[in-house]
Formats: sequence, C-alpha cells, structure tokens
Amino acid sequence: MERDIQALIAEMTLEEKAGMCSGLDFWRLKGVERLGIPSIMVTDGPHGLRKQQGGTDHLGIFESVPATCFPSAAGMASSWDRELIGKVGEALGEECQTEDIAVLLGPGANIKRSPLCGRNFEYFSEDPYLSSEIAASHINGVQSQGVGTSLKHFAVNNQEHRRMGVDAVVDERTLREIYLASFEGAVRKAQPWTVMSAYNKVNGTYASENPYLLTDILKDEWGHEGLVVTDWGANNNRVDGLAAGQELEMPSSGGVNDRKIVAAVRNGQLSEEVLDRVVERILNLIFKSVDNKKPEADYDRAEHHALARKVAGETMVLLKNEQNLLPLQQNRKLAVIGAFAQKPRYQGGGSSHIKPTQIDVPFEEIQKLAGDAASVAYAQGYHADRDDTDESLLEQAVEAAKAADAAIIFAGLPDRYESEGYDRKHLRMPANQNQLIEAVAAVQSNVVVVLLNGSPVEMPWVGQAGAVLEAYLGGQAVGGAIADVLLGIVNPSGKLAETFPVKLSDNPSFLFFPGEGNRVEYREGIFVGYRYYDTKQVKPLFPFGHGLSYTSFAYSGLLLSRKEMMDTDTLEVQVTVRNTGDRAGKEIVQLYVRDVESTVMRPAKELKGFAKVNLQPGETTTVTLTLDKRSFAYYNVQIKDWHVESGQYEILIARSSEDIALRDTLNVESTVKVKTTVDRSTLLADLMSDPDRAPVVQGLIQSFQTGMGASLDSDSMKDAMGEGMGEMFAEMMKYMPLRAMVSFSQGAFTDEMLDGLLAQLNQL
Repeated sequence: MERDIQALIAEMTLEEKAGMCSGLDFWRLKGVERLGIPSIMVTDGPHGLRKQQGGTDHLGIFESVPATCFPSAAGMASSWDRELIGKVGEALGEECQTEDIAVLLGPGANIKRSPLCGRNFEYFSEDPYLSSEIAASHINGVQSQGVGTSLKHFAVNNQEHRRMGVDAVVDERTLREIYLASFEGAVRKAQPWTVMSAYNKVNGTYASENPYLLTDILKDEWGHEGLVVTDWGANNNRVDGLAAGQELEMPSSGGVNDRKIVAAVRNGQLSEEVLDRVVERILNLIFKSVDNKKPEADYDRAEHHALARKVAGETMVLLKNEQNLLPLQQNRKLAVIGAFAQKPRYQGGGSSHIKPTQIDVPFEEIQKLAGDAASVAYAQGYHADRDDTDESLLEQAVEAAKAADAAIIFAGLPDRYESEGYDRKHLRMPANQNQLIEAVAAVQSNVVVVLLNGSPVEMPWVGQAGAVLEAYLGGQAVGGAIADVLLGIVNPSGKLAETFPVKLSDNPSFLFFPGEGNRVEYREGIFVGYRYYDTKQVKPLFPFGHGLSYTSFAYSGLLLSRKEMMDTDTLEVQVTVRNTGDRAGKEIVQLYVRDVESTVMRPAKELKGFAKVNLQPGETTTVTLTLDKRSFAYYNVQIKDWHVESGQYEILIARSSEDIALRDTLNVESTVKVKTTVDRSTLLADLMSDPDRAPVVQGLIQSFQTGMGASLDSDSMKDAMGEGMGEMFAEMMKYMPLRAMVSFSQGAFTDEMLDGLLAQLNQL
C-alpha cells in the first residue's frame, strides 16, 4: 500500500514525533490514532517466540504463549547449513504472524570471545564469517514471512559481567576484522528490519549513543535501511542517542525521555530535521509490518515440532567415537543414566526462554527406537539442582551400567551454571556429574556421554568415554533427535562453531576477561578462537570445525580458477568430495586462507568459505566456493579500508581448522599502494621494502658505506670485528633511522641533504 510518509510526518505535532521514539509499554511501539498510525508489538526469542500473556519482563520470568522451541544459536551454527537455518527462520516467521508479532528480537551475532560468557548459548560462533553467514540465513528466513528481525547486540557485547556499564576497549583493526565483521555480512546480505544496540560502552562511548557505530558504519558505510532499537533499558542519554542514530528506545520511559527530546528541539540542541528522519524510519517499520500482516495466519504445531527434531539432529556434533561405538545396535541392553535423560536441559535462561508446545524426553525416545527386544534401564545418577554426590544414586547408576551392554550418560550444565545476566566462573561441569562418568566408566567399557550445555566444558574423563555427543541446547525435540543419532536413524553432521579448550587458561582472553572494574581491554586483538590456537600452536580439546560422521569422506581434485589474480578479481575454488563409507551422510567442506608472508600480524589461517553436501554411499560431488577481495584482506587502519597485500596466499580445504585435506597457492596482486609518510625517524628497512623508494635508499647506503673512511674488507676491520663484519654491518644498517645517517656520515651527509631526501621520498 502506497503511503506518503513525509505528509504524515508533516501532520504530526512535535510531541507526537518525540513520542514515536520510545515504546508504548514493555513490548509495543506507540501509534498515533488520529493519523491512522497503529501500534505494533515486538518480542524476544531468537530460537522461538516468547510472547508474554500477562505480566511483562525481560528475563523470562512470567508465562508466555506456547511456541516451538528450536535449538539455540550455539547449536544452529554447528549445522553450518544456511538452507536449514533459513527454514527455521521461516517457521519462526509463521509463528510470529500467528501471534501478531511485528519483530522477533534476534538473532545474536556477538563473537564468542571467551567460553565463559553467560550468553554464549544464543550467539553463533567465535568466527565472524561463519556467524554472519548463519545470521543472514536466519534473518532472510524470518523476514520472508513479513516479520522483522533485530540483529543484536551491536556491538562488542561479549560478556554479561557489568554489561550495562562496562567499557569494551578494542583497537580499530580488531574491531573491524572480528567484532563488527560478525554483523557486517548479515546487514549487507539480509537487511534486518532493526538492529539492537548493546548495553556496554565501546571505546568510551555507550553503544546506544555511538555515532561512529550507529551512523558512520551501520548506516552510511553498510547501508542499513532499518532502524536501531536499544536493548531493553540500554538508553543512557536519550538526546545524544537520537543524534547518534539510535531511533527507538525500549521499553517505555513513561514519557520522561520524550519530553527531553521535545525540549532539545525547542532549545536548538537537536534539529527537528534529525527528529523527522528518525520518525521516518520508525514509520517505515510500522507500515512494513502492517502491509505484510497475514490476518488468518496459523501454523502446524506437529510440523514445526518435526522440523525442530530434524534441526536438532543436524546441529549435534559427534566429538569422539572410538571403535565405532555409535551408532548403537538395536535390541541391546542399555543403561540410560543421568537426570537430564528424564528432564533435559534444552534451552538457555533469560530473555530468550520459550514455553515449548511439547517436550521430547530422551529416555522415552530411546526406548521407542531401541528395538522390541531391547532392555532400556534408567538410573538418575545425580541431582541436577546441586553439585554434591548422592552415593545411593551413584551406586544405582554403577549397578545399571554393569548389567548393560552400553551406558548412555546424560550430562552437561544445569540452568544455574549459564544464563543471561552473569558469566560462568569456570569451564567445569558439576562435580557429581564428572564423578558419575568416571565411576560408570570404571565398570563399563562402552560409555557414551551426551552433553546438554550451551558452551564448552572441560572433560577430565574424555579418555574414559568411548563416544561423546555434543547436543548443545537442542530445543524441545532434543530428546527425539538424540535418540535418532544414537540409534543411527540420523547420521551426525554437525561441526563445532567454537573451539573447546583443554582448560580455561588456554583461552586467548584468559588474562583479560572480564576486565577490571568497568573496563575490559581486548588485548588478544585479532587472535580470537582458532585464530589463536592455530597460530600459537596450542592443542585444543576439540578444534573449531571438528565433527565426526558414521561414514567417511575423501577429498580430491582441488582446482583454482586462476593462479594469478588482482585483488579486484574473484577466485573460483573447486574440490571433489566422495562418500567412501557405507551409509548416507553430510560433510561440511571448509575453506581457509593463509597469507604466506605478511608485513602485519595475521592468523595462521582464516575461514573464508564453507558448504554442506549430502552424499549417498559412493556418491561424488564437486563443490565450488567463491573468494573475493575480502577473502584475502586485512583491515588497514592507516588507509581506513580493507587491504590486500601483494604476494602468495595458500588455499586450504579442510575437515576442521586442524585437519587440512588439500592445499594450493596463488599469487594476488594488490591494486592499492599503501604509502607511508617518510620522516627523519623512518627506518631504512621500511624504505628498502618499498619498490619505488628502495633504489634511492640503496644509493644512499652505498654512499654512506664509502664515507665511513675504511674499507669493510680491510684487514684491520676484520681483526677488530671478525670475518662476518660485513653482514653484521648490513643488519645494523637495516634498522637505522634516516637521522642516524647524518650522525655517522662524518659530515658527508648533512641535515640539509636529509631534508632534500625526505622531500624526494615523499613524492614517490
């Protein structure tokens, strides 16, 4: 429907315009009834709809309408499946239409800087490329149904500790390459209707009133067309936020901040033209929702539950499977152990807490699939609400394991260990669960550990377990999906979207997380996750990209479309994948790029492409991945742009960041020459690496050597400094500043001559 938004704005009073900039209540935007502008509703839930029926809150305390609870983001990213995540988005959009929700508040694209962040379960990855690709698929899926999304939390929101006041201090290159890149691809590819600003400060300025983030980068550079909404209660100074590009404050301020906006316009602090542009974006959102509303919308609950089960099966990661313990054979004696087997932990705590339409119980689902002749016993093993060991429960579990052919232990993190609002203090599971696994493994050689958790855990017992299945927080159908994987109905195909360290101190942010007072410094820089582990050569427990299958895959035929390219070109990378096993399965082909020799610090490799393929036994397919300038570039703070250095780059085709299957190299030529200003303190080595300046400097060095007054090859010099004196002198010269040439030339090279040289070099 065509509307004249500008005409509507012209009819609004100043008070009505200001009023549009904050919520009507906790979940609804204001409307203007006299102008036919309706109120619309937004609500929480990246992995499901959380529409509250009665009281309203932001921490999931009050009751919500039933909705399908899909796996949380930590699991969804482990599917590495853009199409599948898009289907989840479509289902979420359908449910929002049914409940008359205009915007679903998600997904979360913050980087997993530390495994301790309490909200990591609803963030995708430690890698910005994977995170942005999965986020874009989620956004496109939801918005295909005429429902908006809110990409959050922008930006550098990587801890819950002091989240409403902490200042995240991060250098520009790290900000661009890691923390903003996670959002950038999603904004450019999917145009979320809204972006949600974070609680924290970024380099001294609150994210909700940071013009560099909200206007310069998000709006002007990335071209975001929607509006920016605060995280709930994230507003600091409303007028400053509005001027910076923060259009909508949520929830309602009760009119307090509306009056501040009116006063700012009247006293000249804020231009009414700026306010009009803000209102335009808000009205565009409201009417986009209205025009896409489906009055008779409904969805099939059973169909969505079946989708949740399929998705959960695709997100699970088989971390270990010695002697092909999994899949379990049917009609065997099984001991299912652990409180989580009867009451699974299937979602995280806080604002994304969903009331599911139904819940699959793992023990019951295993019973259904184990076979008519199977014996499936249950033992509780531990209390989920405390850490101490109940000796009677432990003894019952050990006896059940002794009598079985295999023991399946359900373990992980209880709700009290990880949630929005606070960070974890360590990576340990409850002591009673670790003790249970060790006790069972002492009497049973076939032990399968199924983990229900939102983030990595230490596994002191990993050597005693025959198989480990990471199920993450798999949503309401997690029980059925686990049974599908354990019994071989589904072949696991998930791969880790984050590194599992052996111990917490291995993590690159260990010394700097969560900071001191209200300040946290990101001193590890760009070396986040596998970028650190691979470069530092620190062996993780399980590497980024790792995940096993019940079949096997062979890689061959790596082919680059060219061996020489300009940075303005694109590169097609082809590789052949063959299922060499005896059952159908899915493989995730990962492509990493390595700069062979760089003048700046770079990781050993970086993920720049991936594809998931489904192959029958013996089937072969060719995967084609496309690389562009960004695939080879780093962010150059000097030129304030992405820059590719000329030189060799290695293309790595991998099963994980550790497991490289194929490799090849090509040469990339940069079209941008980065020129530094030469001054008296510029080192000769830096000038010698510049092909335009090197000839001039080489001549200067030769003149300087002649002017030293003694031959470098003279017997007296050799006696004084040794046979290697010439090489030593050359090394010393490399790191000599230009001003030193004046000091050491014994008058042969003057200050006036240096000034002339500087002028000449700066013209090249």
